[in-house]
Amino acid sequence: MGKAAAYYERNYRLLQGIEKLIPFQVQVKETDLYIRAEKELIREAQEAIIHLRYQLENYIFHHPEFYHSFHPLPFDELAPPIVKTMLQASLVAGVGPMAAVAGAMAQLVGQELLAYSAEIIVENGGDIFLCTQRPLHVGIFAGPSPLSMRIGLKIPPAYAGLGICTSSASVGPSISLGKADAVCVISPSASLADAAATAIGNLVHTADDIPRALAKAQSMPNLQGIIIIMGEKLGVWGEVELINL
Repeated sequence: MGKAAAYYERNYRLLQGIEKLIPFQVQVKETDLYIRAEKELIREAQEAIIHLRYQLENYIFHHPEFYHSFHPLPFDELAPPIVKTMLQASLVAGVGPMAAVAGAMAQLVGQELLAYSAEIIVENGGDIFLCTQRPLHVGIFAGPSPLSMRIGLKIPPAYAGLGICTSSASVGPSISLGKADAVCVISPSASLADAAATAIGNLVHTADDIPRALAKAQSMPNLQGIIIIMGEKLGVWGEVELINL
């Protein structure tokens, strides 16, 4: 699960290109989404979250290993859509399925809302799904690193949808076995970006681990790019356009 930003940081995480999209927040239990769309869609977002949470909670009740496992589980053809999305992402990334939960929730809620708005941005605790017709500038929050919010990404229009997810050992409550301040992954699948950020972040214990972690990212299918920040050190691979903030 990505953990780049708490709610108070969200106002400056998406820095440019969103001025015409209406912001609103929707919370159901632990799911707390910050959304921008062409119009306010609070009721529609709440319904999507409730439906997806019901699928997930019911599956976990009958399959508790899904919640607790730190390793991929066999794919379940009978599972509901959000569970299938998480299982598939975890199999590719080599981590437990819950590592994909924030990205999967953002992605599936965002896809539901595209029925009402041609442009959507959904942020779930620092993990983002977006579908936009304009370029965006996205800041990277990296906790105590001196590079935190000093560099960002220029994201081109994402007509088919895009995930931008971050894992951190120095920010937020989620579990990371590494020590990177930020591992930000870009993928057409937000659930995969979330799981991959966790998997790659687990490899980074010192700055010397950055090349090995970038090589791991290159071995995963369907990733577009990655940024690794550890202290003053920065590693980048893929289709990434960095900007100074």
